[in-house]
Amino acid sequence: MSFGEPEGYDRDARPRPLGRRGASQAAAAAVCLVLGLGLISGAVTGSWLVGGSGDEGSPSTFAAAGSLWHSVPVDQLFPPTVQGRGAGPGGADRTWTRIAVAPDSGCKDAFDPLLRKALAPVGCERLLRATYTDATESHVTTVGLLFTTADAPGMTALANRFRKERLDRRSDLMPLPYAAEGTPAAGFGAPQRASWTVSVLTEAPVVVYAVSGWADGRTVDDPQPAGDAVEADATTAVAQAGLGNEAQGLADRVERDFRRNVRSASEQPS
Repeated sequence: MSFGEPEGYDRDARPRPLGRRGASQAAAAAVCLVLGLGLISGAVTGSWLVGGSGDEGSPSTFAAAGSLWHSVPVDQLFPPTVQGRGAGPGGADRTWTRIAVAPDSGCKDAFDPLLRKALAPVGCERLLRATYTDATESHVTTVGLLFTTADAPGMTALANRFRKERLDRRSDLMPLPYAAEGTPAAGFGAPQRASWTVSVLTEAPVVVYAVSGWADGRTVDDPQPAGDAVEADATTAVAQAGLGNEAQGLADRVERDFRRNVRSASEQPS
């Protein structure tokens, strides 16, 4: 008997019994099923650790994520120093230093009216913000974690709307920066916003955003979304200065750290 022959026939095309291979085939199928389930489980876990999207987390994970604003130290949510290997233009490395942390608060006066309206369906439980500067103190970037009151379907609905309507690309929906006196971000206000990114998570009741600008307080007449500014052929002043990379790179790494914190919290015994 050869494993290359048609199932159920010998080499002369005469019917032959099938029972002799049934046990081995069943065993092989069982092994494949176990391996497949393991790979799927690993992929779901990995998506949380590396920032993948598309699948909603379990109810326990979602709930754990929503409580992190009061259970995780600020240094874990917004580390004092963030390394951005390959995050700059052309794959250059970046290092960001935290220069200010806003008191945790609600969302009143924290967003421009149109962005506040766009986010209203998911509510506001808490808003955490921190501002960073790059190693040369040429740029400043505010990164925020908006903890919402929405359930998983609500977050998915908002994420779908942002994606379909490209709300994250609209300059009238830019987040506001957080300025702090006595820091390089003292003059970082609404007119100084240069590039931004907004990410609506579906595995957690959280919206992650970042907005960047020059540290010298110069105003920006034509801000550019980070997704456009990081393109290799982007030629705007914002893109050439790497401000899209500042916003996107810092937001990505804060989001990645947040996912690790969620993973750790969901694994703790209740």
